[in-house]
Parts: sequence; C-alpha cells; structure tokens
Amino acid sequence: MKILFRHKRGLISFLILCGLYLIAIFSGFLAPYHYETEQRLCSYSPPTKLHFIDSEGKFHFKPFIYNYSFKLDENRRRVYTEDKTKIYKSNFLTRGDKYKFLGFIPFDIHLFGVEEGGRFYLFGSDSRGRDLFSRILYGGRVSLSIGVIAVMITFSLGLIVGGVSGYFGGKVDAFLMRVCEMIMLVPSFYLLLALRASFPPEIGTVKIYFLIVIILSFIGWASLARVIRGIVLGLREKEFILAARSIGLSDIKIIIKHILPNTSSYTLVAITLSIPGYILGESALSLLGLGIQDPVPSWGNLLTDAMAIAQIKLHPWVLIPGFFIFLTVIAFNMLGDALRDIYDPKGRKI
Repeated sequence: MKILFRHKRGLISFLILCGLYLIAIFSGFLAPYHYETEQRLCSYSPPTKLHFIDSEGKFHFKPFIYNYSFKLDENRRRVYTEDKTKIYKSNFLTRGDKYKFLGFIPFDIHLFGVEEGGRFYLFGSDSRGRDLFSRILYGGRVSLSIGVIAVMITFSLGLIVGGVSGYFGGKVDAFLMRVCEMIMLVPSFYLLLALRASFPPEIGTVKIYFLIVIILSFIGWASLARVIRGIVLGLREKEFILAARSIGLSDIKIIIKHILPNTSSYTLVAITLSIPGYILGESALSLLGLGIQDPVPSWGNLLTDAMAIAQIKLHPWVLIPGFFIFLTVIAFNMLGDALRDIYDPKGRKI
C-alpha cells in the first residue's frame, strides 16, 4: 500500500474508486430523493440551476432554486422555463424520503434538499420525473457491488481449480483443463445472454441480482484457472514445496498455505483488471432489459433512455450514467496497471 501511494496514477485511481464506493454505500444519505420518488409533471426536466441573486436583483447568502414550468411546442414537446414567481431555498441535513442505512437501519436524513414544494434535479430527471442524480447514486450500489462479488466467486473457483490441476497433473489436470476449454470455446457475451435468457422473466429483482452475479462468475473462472495452473506447474517443484512434502504436510495444506499465496501478486492485479468486465457485463444486460429491472436502478438500465438518438439530442443528461461507468472502468484499469508496475520489478515505473 505504501508503494501504491508513491505511484501517482495508482493513487489517483485508488482515491476515485474509494470515493465511488463510499458514495454508493451512503447513497441514501447523499441523494435528495429515494430512487422511486417520481413527479410525472416533471418528465425530462432539465438540470436545476442554483441561484444567489433573485429576479429582483436581491442577493441571498443561501442558494435557492426556481421550479420549472413547461409549455408544449408545435411538436407537442415540453419546453421548460424557470418559474421565477417563487424561490425555494436549499437546506442541509433535511428530512425526506426514508431509506435503509447500510441496507437495514431505517433513516430519513438527507445531506441536502430544498424547501417543501421545490424539486431539485441536479442531473435532470428521467421520463417519469425521477431525480437522475439520486438514481445514479443508488444505481452505484448494484453496479459496483456486482463487480466485487462476482470477481470474488470467480477467483475462488479459478484458484482452486487451477491450483489442484497444476499441483496434481496427470488425468486430473487433463480433465479439469478440458472443462475449462469447453467453457472458453463459447463467446462470453453470447453465453451470458443464453444463460440469462434461460431464467423466467418474472422473477424478482433480488433474484435477478444474484443470478447475474452467478452468471458472470460462471463465465470468467475458466481462463483464470488456466493461468493459475501454469504458475502452479512452475511452483510445485520448488525447494520449499519439496521441503513441505518431506515433513509430511498434506497436499491440500501445501496448495492452500504454500502454493496459492505465491500467486497473490498475479491474482491481485488480475482481480483489479477483471472487475470492469463484470461491471460492463451487468450494464450490457441491464441495457438490453435482461438485467436489473426498473424501478431498481443500475447504471446499465439508467442508460436505456439513451438508446434513442432523439432522446440524446433533446435530453443529453440521460448520458450521465455512462460517464460513471466510464470513470469506474478507467479507474480500475489504471489501478491494475499501477499494481502490475509495482509487482513487476523489470517494468516498475514509479
């Protein structure tokens, strides 16, 4: 960790990821509204502007907003304008929609909000008048957690299968590697779609979440197992492994205590570089309507509105969830590159 803090790109990406995960954990507190709170009359409302000077030229120390009102143009599209007849002052640590802190403690305090009657849309609203900023924060819980959970399952399977295959060799190695090759033969994205389509569409969101984790984990472990198997083949004839055998340690203890820990440098880098793939996999499924279902938000299904060019042209803020996906993927890749530089003495650039 100390070396990471001397690597500028690694430090920046690490801090970005820490910030994103903290935002996801405390999304209920940071978001001004619950992700299901909607106002149909504010459909596709543009981002709300903060003001310090009102229409009469009077300065206010506390920022305030104006609500938006709309008129229909000749194409029956809403044209929003600020209604400057009344101001709504901003407040901090306000009471609002209840949410569950850390998933189980009821809590109704929000970091910021506006006076009753006002609607504050920092990133604009979606087709049902729901605050896009709040939904992005809540959506981070799904998108960010799926990557971490899926990679934990994947690497547990890959380490075990690869370690056993490389250590024992022979028929065990041949059988396990053929299984890995069969899984790797199928293009991962099409396998992802096929596995998801095999489940009934009416299952609940929680079940869909865990199914996506299992599917993503099932796809990724085979290639890792082959790499770990190659590393273990080189380690099993080392002196410290022969010494462990000579004192009577069981094969399982040798694999767990001596061989797998020596793959940790590769594993740590591979985990960091693999998480973006799982996040993109979930986003792709949700974007296609096969993943997390509305009203529960994820960064993938929040991009559904952006699939139409007309929506992007008229309401460009619907692309903002894509920026968070982009930022997360870039940060993980930068962190993985930094860790690879650190653990590779020949290529280390700090």
